[in-house]
Amino acid sequence: MSRLVLIDGSSYLYRAFHALPPLTNAAGEPTGALFGVVNMLRATLKEKPEYVAFVVDAPGKTFRDDLYPDYKANRPSMPDDLRPQVQPMCDIVQALGIDILRIPGVEADDVIGTLALQGAADGLEVTISTGDKDFAQLVRSGVALVNTMTGSRADSDAAVIEKFGVPASQIVDYLALMGDAVDNVRGVDKCGPKTAAKWLGEYGSLDGVIAAAPTMKGKIGENLRAALPRLPLNRELVTIKTDVALDCGPRQLQLRDQDVPTLRELYTRYGFTQALRELGGAAAPAAVDDSKVSLRGTAAGYAKASDSAAAVEIDPALAAKGEYETVFTAEQLQAWVQRLQAADEFAFDTETDALDAMRANLVGLSVAVEAGKAAYIPVGHTYPGAPAQLPMADVLAALKPLFEDAGKRKLGQHGKYDIHVLRRHGIDVRGYADDTMLESFVLNSTATRHDMDSLAQRYLGYTTTKFEEVAGKGAKQISFAQVGIDEAGGYAAEDADITLRLHRVLSAKLAAEPSLETVYREIEMPLVPVLARIEANGVAIDSVELRRQSADLSSRMLAAQQKATVLAGRTFNLDSPKQLCAVLFEELGLPALVKTPKGQPSTNEEALEAIAEQHELPRVILEYRGLAKLRSTYTDKLPEMVNPDTGRVHTSYHQSGAATGRLSSSDPNLQNIPIRTEDGRRIRKAFVAPPGRKLMACDYSQIELRIMAHLSEDPGLISAFEQGADVHRATAAEVFGRRLEEVTPNERRAAKAINFGLMYGMSAFGLAKNLGIDRGQAQDYVSLYFSRYPAVRDFMERMRVQAREQGYVETLFGRRLYLNDIHARNQGLRAGAERAAINAPMQGTAADIIKRAMVSVDGWLADHRERALMLLQVHDELVFEADVDFIDTLRHEVVSRMSAAASLRVPLVVDTGVGANWDEAH
Repeated sequence: MSRLVLIDGSSYLYRAFHALPPLTNAAGEPTGALFGVVNMLRATLKEKPEYVAFVVDAPGKTFRDDLYPDYKANRPSMPDDLRPQVQPMCDIVQALGIDILRIPGVEADDVIGTLALQGAADGLEVTISTGDKDFAQLVRSGVALVNTMTGSRADSDAAVIEKFGVPASQIVDYLALMGDAVDNVRGVDKCGPKTAAKWLGEYGSLDGVIAAAPTMKGKIGENLRAALPRLPLNRELVTIKTDVALDCGPRQLQLRDQDVPTLRELYTRYGFTQALRELGGAAAPAAVDDSKVSLRGTAAGYAKASDSAAAVEIDPALAAKGEYETVFTAEQLQAWVQRLQAADEFAFDTETDALDAMRANLVGLSVAVEAGKAAYIPVGHTYPGAPAQLPMADVLAALKPLFEDAGKRKLGQHGKYDIHVLRRHGIDVRGYADDTMLESFVLNSTATRHDMDSLAQRYLGYTTTKFEEVAGKGAKQISFAQVGIDEAGGYAAEDADITLRLHRVLSAKLAAEPSLETVYREIEMPLVPVLARIEANGVAIDSVELRRQSADLSSRMLAAQQKATVLAGRTFNLDSPKQLCAVLFEELGLPALVKTPKGQPSTNEEALEAIAEQHELPRVILEYRGLAKLRSTYTDKLPEMVNPDTGRVHTSYHQSGAATGRLSSSDPNLQNIPIRTEDGRRIRKAFVAPPGRKLMACDYSQIELRIMAHLSEDPGLISAFEQGADVHRATAAEVFGRRLEEVTPNERRAAKAINFGLMYGMSAFGLAKNLGIDRGQAQDYVSLYFSRYPAVRDFMERMRVQAREQGYVETLFGRRLYLNDIHARNQGLRAGAERAAINAPMQGTAADIIKRAMVSVDGWLADHRERALMLLQVHDELVFEADVDFIDTLRHEVVSRMSAAASLRVPLVVDTGVGANWDEAH
């Protein structure tokens, strides 16, 4: 049977625009919506339909506007970033050989409806490609709905009932009852999908519901009776016309031959490289590789794909395949040892059987001394029939002098992991000189991901062998120890080789940027061994205390569940967003003030906070979620993460985890334990010192605000810090014109919110929300603040201007944050980039300062490691463990080094605390 595909172009253009982030091509033209529509068209054409039409709304009014002048009155005008994508979309559609239909006086829906029924009557298999639920009324034998963006399909009454709760014949009545906010069709207030389906199930039709209205009880009955006068009009407005007079019929919509030259030109211009490849054309050099972009990808993922599109000159020699050797004999090993001895530097990598460096067993090592030449030395492949390998002890003994020679430079990619593995196997790596992950990160933290695969593609034009290619995927993935040595050898040796090649490219780029090279050489690289020692030290926890807390949290979660049941009037799953939506927005009738990107009611924290004043249930849900998160993330999980060999918990720190340079932590993340709640502080009580020792916490006091004072050179802020005053009280006194002793707690709270809010680019609207005041009053506060601290305002404007002119801002030490959206047409993205331009110099400088302090403190601790250990870094805080009688010495030395980590116009103050556990010390 021949197929007719009717594409709802208007629906897909808007859905793609809102579903995808605002991608741009190399010329800065917006392409996000265009990209989504083109991918949908490509997917449709792969099904090889005989007849296709791309239907869009014609400009001007339709018959529905005559019926109801306010029809679609609330619909905003087309976004500025979407408008320039409409014509190229039409150009691509036509070049693909697809007819575009625009019929004045009716909507695209009506054209599609007419063609769909005509096509079915003519024996065609009709598919309507759309994301609009209104089309469900057309589903019948021979007419199906397919949403190409989600993959959903409805081709029968059963499918429509499963999705909407009513058959296709009742969809019009269903829509009339619910209304459509987008089209400004007002339904019955508080009548959601379940209520509409329930009524139609009981009364058969809209007319039946109208007839039963006098007997309806409760608030929903009142709402129905109030809506009765508009329901007949609603039905007319939501009914898709199927008798539009058209100049062509379904069989005049044959798919034509493609205009390949035009498509090649358009795909090249807009950077659609996968589509270009399908035409047999070469990818444009600065294009986004859309084959690596999923329609379900995150905004961050798209940003990375787009940002990495900047042209990079590639040396063809570095993109060539290498020559690799697998070492099986003592003679081969000795030959490589001699090559390593003769080299000034070499790249290395380890292969293991686990991701946790504190538990992983060594399976093999790879080394490289020149680009394109590398070797893999297997020592731990254990699969049946594995060839004989050199004894691990012999290999490690031969390599140990080389790895422990501080004068021989070692290169790695995320080498901290390999340093851990080798340390646990008896080798203390010295002379770790360069790390390609960190070279890339310092060069441009936002240009690309910093894993080897991404870096090789970007800087070498080289496609690496992926781990999944040798070890499999998902449940079928095997340990590297089980990978055949033939496959493992090339994969592993390639790692060392590509690391060496990347270093050649990245080190040259860093050398061309002296300030960045200084950040890399003096801050990031010296920190690697420091973090390795901190991670190896680990921290002791009281598992019994955590299990006690888990029991308490479970009890309180149960109480919250029971309370929620009472408030809702029935039992429901508190962890189910779907059930929560039904309870909150349908049964309790609370307003859905926050929507998901797809336009559905949200039940996230923001959404629940927004309605918490209207009913007690949202607050109970928030309490339940907070307790559940603490239990699952910390009190249940931490005891399971105690290393059986050390008896301690070992986190992993990431130097390339945050664009501003801040460290992040994982497995477990010890930087996000709540400090402002009693439950969060209780968790910190479970981080303990062993007998005879204490924990000491050292925390920079208001460091980002001090950096603001330094960078802005504002006399008022500098004076407050120089005098050692309570800076928030001093700010309140300035802003509100009072003496220090007259400042009220609320005024100090407002000043604190302004001080910290401005550093994050907070607007008057945000301040009003933070303080619970009206926007006008918040704007007055901000204006007063800037009148007292004008240099702060000037600094903020300088950062915006610098970002617009240079594309980046810098920290005090020269670290850069590139702001890819600073010239974005989308106002929201542009505003976000401007906020980052203000905050990044302060947050990034604070990160640099504490990193410098850690390196300095670690250097002093080198002679005292038996008496004291550095355990944790949490943003502006360092946590130590030390002998009780060594605490005073440690405090003096740490505070002096932390205070001297930067020279600012105001003092760097460090607060300290000591206790038997982290909470006491903090």
